[in-house]
Amino acid sequence: MLNTASYQLLELMRADSSALRVQSHVVSDALVIDAGIDVPGSIDAGLLVTRVCMGDAAKVSIITEDADRLVSEIGVMVQTDSPLLACLGGQYAGWPVTAGKYFAMGSGPMRMARGREAMLEALQIHESPPAVAGVLESTDLPTTEVINVISNETNSPRDKVAIVVAPSGSLVGSIQVVARSIETAMHKLHTLKFDVRTIFSAVGLAPLPPPAKPSDVIGGIGRTNDAMLYGGRVTLWVDCDQEAIDAIADQVPSGASKDYGRPFATIFKDYDYDFYKVDPHLFSPAVVTIINRRSGKASRYGVINTDVLRQSFFG
Repeated sequence: MLNTASYQLLELMRADSSALRVQSHVVSDALVIDAGIDVPGSIDAGLLVTRVCMGDAAKVSIITEDADRLVSEIGVMVQTDSPLLACLGGQYAGWPVTAGKYFAMGSGPMRMARGREAMLEALQIHESPPAVAGVLESTDLPTTEVINVISNETNSPRDKVAIVVAPSGSLVGSIQVVARSIETAMHKLHTLKFDVRTIFSAVGLAPLPPPAKPSDVIGGIGRTNDAMLYGGRVTLWVDCDQEAIDAIADQVPSGASKDYGRPFATIFKDYDYDFYKVDPHLFSPAVVTIINRRSGKASRYGVINTDVLRQSFFG
């Protein structure tokens, strides 16, 4: 089970918290790890948190990038042979976790235990694990009330809940958000009514932006989104009729959106910082390659936008 694998990773993070520059807490009997709020976090912690998001069903690594094209000299690469479970079952941030004034976007395999998202229901993705684990994107640690919500909605005892928290602008947060290249492509394909269950392997890459200062939430969100929208590249291996790909493939990259072409922080501001007002077709990698095992055809769509990356990262 993905939840079991992620829970074990968070136990390892607690045991190695000093070296990883994270801090563990117990909140209402649950394990809560701060990976970027009151601590700096680390590169290794960022890679581990990404694995937690994906139920340890993917490999994640830091790679060297072409700085002339992608502005950053380093990037994040993700590869998986279980893209449906790792990306849509685990990594997708589909749970707005709220309790009182607390709000965080929740991802990780705990979503499968909750099982209340339309996408998970449509794809019949569910787990009934002995313990649950997940990731919260927030500048605050979860309260007792938040832990109670997660415990109740996943039907898990509080002492079998493990959570890691990091702001999007932190080092750990930047790594785990930029690592969502495959997930964004798959979610876009799902919204286009493509059968994502035919995707059997995937590799994704995106440049790692400089983190914003911890208090600059919008800056952190902007840079990590821009890394994906204007520098993300994904290759998907599928097994389906070629007509199913040809019908939608040119709509998959971010460039197909009417909001494409400006730094995300600027777009976000123009929509009064409301994600739901942004064109949903924007949230996708810059370049998508689809290789069809059945037809033997490879199709590549989209372009890298160096100008927007440079404006976002260093403007």
